[in-house]
Amino acid sequence: MAKPSFSTPLGMVDILPDETPTWRALEQIIHEEAAKFNFQEIRTPILEPTELIKRGVGQLTDIVTKEIFAFKKGDTHYVLRPELTAPVVRSFVQHHLDQRGGVQKLYYIGPMFRAERPQKGRQRQFHQFGLEVVGSADPVADIETIAFMMRIYERIGIENFTLKLNSVGDPESRERYKNVLKEFLEPHRAQLSELSQQRLDKNPMRILDSKEPEDQEFITKAPIIQDYLNEESSLHFEQVKNGLNTLGISYILDPYLVRGMDYYTRTAFELSSPDLGSQDALAGGGRYDLLVEEIGGKPTPAVGFAAGMERLLIACEELNISLTDPTKLDVYVVSLGNAARQWALGCLPTLRAHGLSASMDYSGRSMKAQMKEANRELARFTLIVGEQELQDEQFVLRDMEQSTEIKKDLSALLRIIYQSFK
Repeated sequence: MAKPSFSTPLGMVDILPDETPTWRALEQIIHEEAAKFNFQEIRTPILEPTELIKRGVGQLTDIVTKEIFAFKKGDTHYVLRPELTAPVVRSFVQHHLDQRGGVQKLYYIGPMFRAERPQKGRQRQFHQFGLEVVGSADPVADIETIAFMMRIYERIGIENFTLKLNSVGDPESRERYKNVLKEFLEPHRAQLSELSQQRLDKNPMRILDSKEPEDQEFITKAPIIQDYLNEESSLHFEQVKNGLNTLGISYILDPYLVRGMDYYTRTAFELSSPDLGSQDALAGGGRYDLLVEEIGGKPTPAVGFAAGMERLLIACEELNISLTDPTKLDVYVVSLGNAARQWALGCLPTLRAHGLSASMDYSGRSMKAQMKEANRELARFTLIVGEQELQDEQFVLRDMEQSTEIKKDLSALLRIIYQSFK
């Protein structure tokens, strides 16, 4: 009988031991910068009710119509979360986080799932980090959200990017613009893509987000929403731009940027990098003052962004940016014989208790093989023990960087090791 063969599902990859240090380093940067901005981490389940995602993301979005992993258990319909804004807002409403007082400044890191065609930087299981500022309509919240996003990329050292900025207006402005846009597109309905024809009746603004070739001519000639913003939305947008100018954050105005979710209002933004090729989006977000009420909460303004971690790491690779140094072992204990192996096993906790990384051979190999392993692990020191060393209570410490060694009692050698790492 042939042995079974298993592999990861299509569009899902293992993050292997050689890769996880880079992921941890990126996550640590996000945690550190979030603390500087006074954001708090939130973690939500990977499963969410299907209706939450439909209400939050939008019935006609590609995510809902084509890309969700959905299933039924009993009488309940679930999806693997395709994004985290709606789940975070669901948590905000469910747990009455508004009663904590003040604006809720929340950030997250985690996996998402979309059943789309896998390609470079776009897997079916992918990872995002992002933040949500819930409870503030002030332009300062928009500015700080963008500033945090930019700070992550600045700290990593990615400079080759463009920040696109737009305002999609408040409900009044959007409704006025939708009517104008529909009037412009209606004569060309038959020439639009099938999905855009569907959107023309329910939400024509989503057509501006289309990537279909047949839609592009009409998108570039369409009226722009800035001409239809009311005074309040125009003022809000000007204040956002002024704040970004104050912080020295460069941007370009993109009147056709509407983002991919139905819940956005006013500020919309996207960060892109040519280092990613055709799939050039690094991050994106905006204001969504309608979402909290849409999923059962009180009318509450909010703004946020999400960023793809795989895409960020691809940009790092393209730019030869390393987030980590090679992992090095502090002490490798080389042991020869059963008694020495038992001694080595007892020595490891002492080394680790002093904050050192320490390891030993697990297979009873020769001294040559163990020294080779210590070299592979980039060990700073090897502590060598055999029957004679145990009998004399004198052990050999080899400095692998200096290629020198000394023989002393264990207490003396431990002092040397500890002192070298201070």
